[in-house]
Amino acid sequence: MKVPTARGPVSTALFSALSELPGTDEGALAALQRTVEGHLPATLDIIGDDDLQLTLFCLYELHYSGLEGVSDDWEWVPELVRVRQLLEKPFEAALREAAAAAAGDLELPAQSRVTSDEVADILFGLAGRDSGPSLSRYVAKQASLGQLKEFLIHKSIYQLKEADPHTFAIPRLSGRAKAALVEIQADEYGGGRPERMHSALFARTMRGLGMDDGYGSYVDAVPAVSLAAVNLMSLFGLNRRLRGAITGHLAIYEMTSSQPNRLYGRGFRRHGFDTEVTHYFDEHVEADAVHEQIAGRDLAGGLVEAEPHLLADVLFGATAVMAVDGRLSSHILQSWENGVSSLRAEVLDAA
Repeated sequence: MKVPTARGPVSTALFSALSELPGTDEGALAALQRTVEGHLPATLDIIGDDDLQLTLFCLYELHYSGLEGVSDDWEWVPELVRVRQLLEKPFEAALREAAAAAAGDLELPAQSRVTSDEVADILFGLAGRDSGPSLSRYVAKQASLGQLKEFLIHKSIYQLKEADPHTFAIPRLSGRAKAALVEIQADEYGGGRPERMHSALFARTMRGLGMDDGYGSYVDAVPAVSLAAVNLMSLFGLNRRLRGAITGHLAIYEMTSSQPNRLYGRGFRRHGFDTEVTHYFDEHVEADAVHEQIAGRDLAGGLVEAEPHLLADVLFGATAVMAVDGRLSSHILQSWENGVSSLRAEVLDAA
């Protein structure tokens, strides 16, 4: 991915440090840490902080496909990992606060051990809650062609590397949960056929609308909450202590995917697009109807049966994604209903 445009002093300091080889300028790393430590106390909403979310996104990207022109040797430089941890701590705290609000009056089972079916029932109950205005219904019935493109831009930040954050969890699991995750991921990666990888199908959708399908091409255009929705997956996937959260995240993702994707596909067909564009959404209608059962019972449920103390983390992962994705959907819908773009005004003004 190309190095994006900085959004403030922290991302500016990060890109300055990364422009050199590790060990070349220790002062730049020290300046980066001081900048982070100085910025954090003034941040009232880290989930909505453009500078910090972009910084965290790019730090995580070092663990994926990397940044263009940035040495791979940066990935495990201790000082840079320390900076990432400085950002992760308040980010996780904000996610836990948002997740608690999303959980509402959710009650955990009184017994110390719960079955995989009971875990699945709790998750399906969460997935069935009415979370407010529906972005998928708006796309199906009202979205203009320009809004469809905006929708794809927001989704592209994750969908062009779909499944990768969850794959980090495979070596952290064992037994039934690991087997379930591998089964789901095999489908996500196209069953060994690169053209059927879900990320490849999404790229085809973008090309069908004449859009750039290069990974990270639209990072500059999306607001902080779009980055936060992806950053929370990386936070969960890259930290073994949060293996329960990443399984809960994937479970609720699968449980809340099938019907929205049906509606998304309808919205694109309403504008005259055929299966070349809608295949991505149509595929998820069928695949996720199967995946939700595997993810709920075998993945999340199997993990909790093996490690009962992780139930709270599984639910944290599930409610965190509901909270952040709900916030993103609200932002998009409110923008569209007010007749303005949901993308960053700075980018639109520059264009």
